[in-house]
Amino acid sequence: MNRAVDRRPLRADAARNVDKIIAAARQCFREHGPEVPLQTIAVTAGVGPATLFRNFADKEELVLAALNQQLRLQVDPAIDEALADPDAAAGLFRVIDATMRVASEEANLLGAVAGRRGLLTGITGGLIESIAVLLGRGQGQGTLRSDISMTDMIRLLAMLIGVVDTMEPGSDAWRRPVALVEDAIRTERPDRALPPQAPLTGNAFDAVLG
Repeated sequence: MNRAVDRRPLRADAARNVDKIIAAARQCFREHGPEVPLQTIAVTAGVGPATLFRNFADKEELVLAALNQQLRLQVDPAIDEALADPDAAAGLFRVIDATMRVASEEANLLGAVAGRRGLLTGITGGLIESIAVLLGRGQGQGTLRSDISMTDMIRLLAMLIGVVDTMEPGSDAWRRPVALVEDAIRTERPDRALPPQAPLTGNAFDAVLG
């Protein structure tokens, strides 16, 4: 069971506390980075440490809950629109764009589970399923290469998410590598210029070298 996703229904006051803690976590991770202590998050949320730990056993669980919330709010609507779009390839990249926007905005949350991103499997199942559907449709429509597999797509998405380690948090520098991936997997290259190139951040080589 994924504790960050599978929760029992909460009383109204408890649900408000959870929302406050998650909002505070997102704020604190943005302001202080991945190593922010839970005590700082509790103070920012206006709750005691006992309340925080009653809802989240550890930082890992809180990070997953915050990321899950942002995926539900920002990526799920894009998935619904993409699945309703008659152009499956356009829909696929709408979903990828939404995912990358969350990854960029929440770069420090992702940094808190660096090296353990397999934990994200529990909150990304619907995303992967939608990409599989859109890939199959696009291949049937002849707009996506027929030799691209879901294994390829998962690796490409993981590679794109890794881009956030080479750019400023909140930046849209991910748009250029996404466009390069689109050029690579469409049967015909889109008639548009690549998005502008952004400079690498100071930790870019650390991200490459591990």
